[in-house]
Amino acid sequence: MNSEHWLLDRDITFLNHGSFGACPIPVLEAQTSFREQLEREPLRFLMREFEPLLDNARNQLAAFIGASEEELAFVPNATTGVNAILRSLFFAPGDELLTTNQEYNACRNTLDFIAERTGAKIIVAEVPFPIESPQQIIEAIIKCVSPQTKLALLDHIVSQTGLIFPIKQLVGELANRGVDVLVDGAHAPGMLPLNLEEIGAAYYTGNCHKWLCAPKGAAFLYVRRDKQDGIRPTTISHGANSPRADKSRFQLEFDWMGTVDPSPYLCVPVAIDFMGSLLSGGWPELMAKNHALALAGRQILADKLDLPLPCPDEMVGSMAVVPLLDDKSDAVATGGIPPLQEALWQIFKIEVPVIPWPDSSKRLVRISAQFYNTLPQYEYLAKALVELTGISAYSATKKSNT
Repeated sequence: MNSEHWLLDRDITFLNHGSFGACPIPVLEAQTSFREQLEREPLRFLMREFEPLLDNARNQLAAFIGASEEELAFVPNATTGVNAILRSLFFAPGDELLTTNQEYNACRNTLDFIAERTGAKIIVAEVPFPIESPQQIIEAIIKCVSPQTKLALLDHIVSQTGLIFPIKQLVGELANRGVDVLVDGAHAPGMLPLNLEEIGAAYYTGNCHKWLCAPKGAAFLYVRRDKQDGIRPTTISHGANSPRADKSRFQLEFDWMGTVDPSPYLCVPVAIDFMGSLLSGGWPELMAKNHALALAGRQILADKLDLPLPCPDEMVGSMAVVPLLDDKSDAVATGGIPPLQEALWQIFKIEVPVIPWPDSSKRLVRISAQFYNTLPQYEYLAKALVELTGISAYSATKKSNT
């Protein structure tokens, strides 16, 4: 069984790897080993053993994502990385901060916070969804650039729609117009082949706990060398006045922000090696397999629900979305979970997000595809959705509107 390496509940159809990931057992065992090493002699571990281990983890991650180790720091999650950059930069009234209507809510909240504090103005590019080509993304964003644009915050892979943005082209187009880009790459590591140096963004942050399958609390922040001056962590600690000259101020500050459990960072090489060992073709084969499974899964949903595909195959990675017809109820279950999502869980034991986007009257069903998922799971989801939504009603509504 493909799921034998995970602790996932066998009674649950888990189609939501994209939200928080799922850590394989061998990686969890490595984390336990690091924690035991720490607790046997905390001072020895944190003062003598930790830094070489962290440097090793950073070096292996750098090789995996196509970056220089001098440009990388570990952070707990991509949202922390976005905060570190936005709260380090200086903006003034009249400056424009460019983003899109598909930006992740947590990071959009950070952008709003910065705009309120500085008087900068947020410009929102309207990226269509459904969408026909990556060129539409480029056109929507570039037409919003002005002489006042100081920074663009862009997703690499959108959480709500699953769209892969043409980030390398966007970074190039914006650079030609004098605009730096902060890339929210939360989903990209382990889903797509990455080469951050080729992408060329000033700033890039990504999670390791999602598609890399490292423990929760492992992410990275990439800051291009020429942009590191002035970039500070969200917590100022000992590195701020360290006399050391063997490391950059950037890494001295980010590498130690106070006492935490560092085991998630240290397990990143274990996760890279383990996930890369699952198939004979290594990571390229794993990424291709997950991509193909996501496409097959969304085709099953589209066929069973009689719905059109919302974007080309090339804009899908290991997450895929099918938009349901409008829901006029605006109802939200306890805890903020949409009623359809809660019904899938309560009745069918299916864990899959139903995302109200771009407003509460719209619903997107987002599936994930990881090594442990299978085609029959998506067929089961399709059957459950037909039962809960009424396929005949959806089909009749569609045909009456055409």
